[in-house]
Amino acid sequence: MAVKLRLQRHGSKKRPFYFIVVADARAPRDGKFIQKIGTYNPLTVPATINLDRQKALEWLHKGAQPTDTVRRILSFKGVLYLKHLLRGVKLGLFDEATAMVKFQAWHEEHEANIRRRTEEHRKAQRSRRQQPIVRKVENNHSSDTAAEA
Repeated sequence: MAVKLRLQRHGSKKRPFYFIVVADARAPRDGKFIQKIGTYNPLTVPATINLDRQKALEWLHKGAQPTDTVRRILSFKGVLYLKHLLRGVKLGLFDEATAMVKFQAWHEEHEANIRRRTEEHRKAQRSRRQQPIVRKVENNHSSDTAAEA
């Protein structure tokens, strides 16, 4: 049985909301699934992602294949990097404590980048709201005088 990590769409028309699920590849998109491992809301800025890293990692180790979008989400949340580090532990390149230290360093840097981008977005939103709307008024007096002459 081929197992996939994929998105299951919910929400109304033009208001998508997704569950990240583990499902048989033959099941329909919004149909039967094995386990729900998270949610994804693309409408918020930045997109809101809630993911159980441990469950996702377990399913990846069991051989579940993520779809392209879910692969991007897993990469963004660090699950694929953690899998990569644990593969290094398995090969004997370093111990598990070193792997966790590397992951924690990456995670802290990643969270700082997300906070920075969120603040930049909020500042841009505020500056757009505070700009006065200036309309260009054409000088109709010159055309009026020409028409009268």
